[in-house]
Amino acid sequence: MTLKETDTVVTRFAPSPTGFLHIGGARTAMFNWLFARHHGGKALLRIEDTDKARSTQEAIDAILEGLDWLGLDWDDEPVFQSQRADRHAEVAYELLAAGNAYKCFATPEELAAMREQQKAEKKPMRYDGRWRDRDPSEAPEGAPYVIRLKTETGGKMTVTDAVQGEVSVQNSEIDDFILLRSDGTPTYMLAVVVDDHDMGVTHLIRGDDHLNNAFRQLAMIRAMGWKEPTYAHIPLIHGNDGAKLSKRHGALGVEAYSDMGIMSDAMFNYLLRLGWGHGDDEIISRAQAIEWFGLAGVGKSPSRFDAKKLQNLNGQYIREADDGALVALTMPWIEEELGTKLSPADGDLLAQAMPVLKSRAKNLIELANNSLFLYKKRPLDLDEKAQSLLDADARQLLESIHSTLADLDNWTLEATEEKVKAIAEAAELGLGKLAQPMRAALTGSTSSPGIFDVLILLGKEESLDRLADQIK
Repeated sequence: MTLKETDTVVTRFAPSPTGFLHIGGARTAMFNWLFARHHGGKALLRIEDTDKARSTQEAIDAILEGLDWLGLDWDDEPVFQSQRADRHAEVAYELLAAGNAYKCFATPEELAAMREQQKAEKKPMRYDGRWRDRDPSEAPEGAPYVIRLKTETGGKMTVTDAVQGEVSVQNSEIDDFILLRSDGTPTYMLAVVVDDHDMGVTHLIRGDDHLNNAFRQLAMIRAMGWKEPTYAHIPLIHGNDGAKLSKRHGALGVEAYSDMGIMSDAMFNYLLRLGWGHGDDEIISRAQAIEWFGLAGVGKSPSRFDAKKLQNLNGQYIREADDGALVALTMPWIEEELGTKLSPADGDLLAQAMPVLKSRAKNLIELANNSLFLYKKRPLDLDEKAQSLLDADARQLLESIHSTLADLDNWTLEATEEKVKAIAEAAELGLGKLAQPMRAALTGSTSSPGIFDVLILLGKEESLDRLADQIK
């Protein structure tokens, strides 16, 4: 059954479910989605699961979850390529009937010998067309065959690419490639062209590692007399050292960045700016991205992935985020660390603390860790660095601080700061000499929001009790 074509802009993202959704694939999905949304068209999703040996449901789920996390929605239910094999075969036989394809009965042994000879003669290794003009009756009865496309032999083929410009190859470089295997299953090249046509895809936006495929696919499209799509092959993403992106550069699945505490909007913004730009704009909202996105803004050179820049951008998004939204995002991390559910009152405390907490965090994990002191039970379990700060002199200072703050009726940021500074001046010490042991006693660590913010968030009673615990 052929899917209905449409005159509107239609893009598609077509991942193979043989692994996670890597950042290159995520960016390709975004560019397709943005282009369709910008033009008021349709963004479609196709799961290319014809490789049954390597395709897994786990990978399909990971891809769908990764796309959902990025906020990418699709205009129809996903198309599963494996369910369309009959339609793919139908087109192969249409090409055969029209004389644009032919049956090839060459055996594996013959093809191996052909390649060995080409290798010995230092010729390009490609099918030599030995069954192109032969009558199928010459083959033994019942012999297995593949169906090959009868490609043009002279001249050249040119792809006018929306990113790369005009790219040409000699037709002699495109051999008569296989459409249908001897077991009746379609090749990737056939399936992709048929699916794109049947889904009404008008713009093919994909990585430039597929540029060579475009010439084969275009040959098939022209043989069928179908409308040609607009191609846009975007450069790949490299590491910050300019080498091909790999795991050592931080090339993980999209879900891994979610697990690292990266916000969805920050990842969207970062991937958007990898290979596409709009003037000097760095922070770009989704609404702006939809309004501004176009293929003219895509560069021709590979972009470089920088994990530190992603973290820095994520920190900016955290600082600008709504406090209530951050509470909802952070609470699951805190609950997992504490091993218990937070109460509504705990959530209110986190919301109160969020303005000072978010100014220091680059990801949601840091934000959660910096929040833990609010919920620790007395006596606090101090980490090693915090313990090292609380020597006899430090405990004596804490005793003085405790005594002074206990008499304070007006428990405010300004009042607590004034009292502690007075103690520091009387002892002829810098404020940091008091703040660090206070931080250790109040939070159990050497890292926290400003020490006076900590006092206010914990409240007078809890603050004095925590100080008293360490004085003892």
